[in-house]
Amino acid sequence: MTSLSDFTITHRWPPRDPDAIQYYGRTTPNGIKVSVMLEELGLPYDAHHIRFEDKDQFSPEFLSISPNNKIPAIIDPHGPGDQPLALFESGAILLYLAEKTGRLLSLDPATRYHTIQWLMFQMGGVGPMFGQAGWFLTEAGKDMTDRLPHTRYINESKRLLAVLDKAMDGKDWIMGDYSIADIAIAPWLKHLTVAYGAAEHVDWTGLRNMPAYLDRFLARPAVQRGYKTPPRK
Repeated sequence: MTSLSDFTITHRWPPRDPDAIQYYGRTTPNGIKVSVMLEELGLPYDAHHIRFEDKDQFSPEFLSISPNNKIPAIIDPHGPGDQPLALFESGAILLYLAEKTGRLLSLDPATRYHTIQWLMFQMGGVGPMFGQAGWFLTEAGKDMTDRLPHTRYINESKRLLAVLDKAMDGKDWIMGDYSIADIAIAPWLKHLTVAYGAAEHVDWTGLRNMPAYLDRFLARPAVQRGYKTPPRK
């Protein structure tokens, strides 16, 4: 594909700026990762709201670039070789944007891979486990009489938070400097404690470092803008 118009998704969600990155998502933790990253980098982008209530994520147009029917997804009209590039999966998108700009991911090989390991920690642990804990706290799972799944995911969330809390000793950010690891992890911390109301369940206030870490993240102007993108119209 050589232009945005070659992608069927752009027929349903037309670009406002054909030279800008096309971002398809909503203000969930995984979507916020990408909107915050784009804001931090100052890259021009068009934000398209994927409405779960309208089942947009199952539409043929969205599935054409995100076959797992999950947000977020992007199309960069100026990808490698100045050719359009479509990507899904938030972790892959963060890596791509960091490499495209040379920012928020160290060029030092050891630091780079240590940053990626924390990104994978979020992708493989924090996101799935916090999401399951939330389902058993706030969604249909809360009505189950069997409390074993509830206990399992709450305890696993507490364990993951303890790993992060220890890693943050003496640092403002996961890697010392702000990076894609923070952009991946911090939105899930807010979602767990606020949207899922799990702060008391996971002993949030008993953690040494995490509450202040989340406050630092949420105070960043780019983060505040990213949390409002795309607007819910």
